[in-house]
Formats: sequence, structure tokens, C-alpha cells
Amino acid sequence: MRSLFMFRPVSLFIGLRYTRAKRRNHFISFISLMSMFGIALGVIVLITVLSVMNGFDREIRSRVFSMWPPITISSMTGAVSNWKELEKTLLTSPEIIAVAPYINGEVLLTNSNQVQPALVNGIDPQAEKKISELNQKMVLGNLDNLGAGKFGIVIGEELANRLDVTVGDKITVITPQVSLSPAGIIPRYKRFTVSGIFRAGSGFGFDMALAYINLTDAQKLFQMGSTVSGVHASMKDVYQAPQFSTYLSNNLTPTARISNWTDQFGAFFHAVKLEKTMMFFILLLIIAVAVFNLVCTLVMVVNDKESDIAILRTYGATPKTIMSIFVVQGAIVGVIGTLLGIVGGIALALNVTQIVKWIEELFHVHFLSSSVYFVNYLPSELIWQDVVKISLAALILSLIATLYPAWRASRTEPVEALRYE
Repeated sequence: MRSLFMFRPVSLFIGLRYTRAKRRNHFISFISLMSMFGIALGVIVLITVLSVMNGFDREIRSRVFSMWPPITISSMTGAVSNWKELEKTLLTSPEIIAVAPYINGEVLLTNSNQVQPALVNGIDPQAEKKISELNQKMVLGNLDNLGAGKFGIVIGEELANRLDVTVGDKITVITPQVSLSPAGIIPRYKRFTVSGIFRAGSGFGFDMALAYINLTDAQKLFQMGSTVSGVHASMKDVYQAPQFSTYLSNNLTPTARISNWTDQFGAFFHAVKLEKTMMFFILLLIIAVAVFNLVCTLVMVVNDKESDIAILRTYGATPKTIMSIFVVQGAIVGVIGTLLGIVGGIALALNVTQIVKWIEELFHVHFLSSSVYFVNYLPSELIWQDVVKISLAALILSLIATLYPAWRASRTEPVEALRYE
């Protein structure tokens, strides 16, 4: 025993030996093993679920930010005449990547007996390529086909299906503006040729509600002259859009109207973030249950090792040393369980899309519908910060679980423990 205390630290040595040693009570060994696997399972589930939620968040962001500009600057008067000067002013800011003018208006699109409402955006095709991914979303035709004076129109795939048109077909665009004629007041309308069809994906109605025409054609259609409705701006960090909007409001003219993507989609993204946070704490309860099992295991180990603790105390071991022994033993269970969970969670998170796809093909089922979940597959994105947070939470809970059993072991009285030995 004297040689045993030559090891430094002795608590680490004895704690490791207790962990490796075969216990007389196999039930305690089983509970300890289950605690380890419980911690591992909790970590696996947390990493996988948060990765799936990150995947959905990525898909949602890609749909929104590929079509919707981070910053929109318009005028309370309804028209912006000095938009080129405004563009130069915006481009002096390091946060702004590109600026594009636009004209928008609500219209009715008709073909044969089909009538559909839509929001028409007049754009400069070359400038639009710098602030959105509309050109990459084209499934038929090309954005460059929107030449000035050609009166071409690009519409969403779902809108094209409802109007029963394809590239090359003619549709009529009816505006809310009216014209005076001998027959009375009639709405203004213009025939456009479908120059392209885009697919932005389901979930936000872009394919159903948006249409694009050339900026010059929009000026003629809405009788805007040389003015525009405003400008769209793209930013390096879209999450800085609210702060930059405030900055612009304080530095532009009082008639300027500033809006950003959070005005339209901010509540939705906040809900996704809140759901992810709540899911983290709810699933953390799985680890908490495993940690509770660890407490029970260590309490039973303390009862089983009372005579050993008493002998150690008679050889000079302090209560702090005894406490450290069982902290080490519980920490080993927590560390091994966490490491197993990290490895399993990372492996599952990286392959969950393929696994779910394989299950769908095997059983001929379809778990996700794009009309409900934005995508028809299970997305996953592993973020290492989440792995670190989950690992630290599991380790901290495991260490906290060792405190009571270790404290109880340190309170063992040698005389009482050895009385019936």
C-alpha cells in the first residue's frame, strides 16, 4: 500500500484501477455501462437533430437570399429619379457588394381563360445577376433574353403551369392603371412573350407570385418615364442588414423608405432559431437521464467500496483524495460516453441524408414533401460549434453527477466501515 501512494496523483491511479477492475456486483457494472451508452446516445441524438435543423435552416436561407434582396431603398413619393447617384453613394460603403435598380407593380397575367395575380419586377438583367441568383434558377430560357424593347417576361414555374404557357408563348399583362378611350375607362394592358421560366423552390411562393421584365419595358408599362421604384442592394453579411438600414435611415433624405429582409422574413428566421434552441435543451434531458444513472452507479460503487475507502483512510488518504478517486471514476464514464457520442453523432450527421434516402427506397415510402418542408429530402449540415457545445454540456453534467457520490465517499468513517469486516 505504501508503494501505491508513491504514484502522483494517487486519486487518478486508484480511480483508473477501479474503472478497469472487475466488480463483484455485476449489476453495478451493467448500470455503469448503460450510463456510458446513455450519454453517448444523448450526444448522438443532439448532434444529429441539430445538424438536421441546420440543414433546413441552410435550405431556407438559400431560397430566401437567392431571390430576396437584403436591402431595399425606395421613396415615399413612389418614384426615385436620382437612382444612379444613390447607387454611387451606396457603393462607397464597404458593406455593399452590388446595387441594382428595379420597378415593381402588381398585375394580372392572363392566357386564354387563365388569370393569375403576380408581382412584376422591372430589372436590368446584368445588374440583377450581381444581387440575386435568378439566372441560376432558370430552367428554361435565359435572363439575357430580357432585352429592352423586346417585351419579354420571365415567370416562375408554378405560375407558368397555372397559365399553361412555356417559352415563346404570349401572355397579357394587365396593370391597375387605366386609360381613357371613347368607350370609357379601360385598364392598361400589354402583350409579353415568355422568355424564360425559373424555379426557386417551394415554401415562399416565389414560383407562384413573381415575374420579371426588362427595366425599360417596365418604365413604359407603368408610365414611369426615366424614374424607377427604387434600388436593391446586396451585402457581404446579410445579418447586418437591420443595422445598416438604421444607418441609411439616418443619412439619406427624409423621403427615403428603407426596408430589409427581416421586415418580410425576420419572424420566420427567429422562430427557426428559437426552435433550435428549445430542441437543444429538450434533447439535453436524454443526457440528464444518463447522468442520473451515473449518480446511482457511483453511489452503489461507494457502498461496495466502503471497506477499501476505510483502508485508504487508515493509510493516510485525506477526504479530498477519496473524493477525487470517485470524481475520476465518474469522469471517465462521462468522457468515454461523450467521445463515443461525438464519433457516432458526426458519422450519423454526415450520412443521415443518404441513410434516410436508402430507407425510403427500401420501404417505398416518402417522409418529406417539398410542399410542406420546402425540400423533398432530409438535409443536414454539421456545425462544429454545435459539436463543441454539446460535448461541453455532456462533460459538465457528468462531472456534476460525480460530486454527491464522491462527497459521500469522503465522509466514510474507517471505524464504522471496518466494524463488521
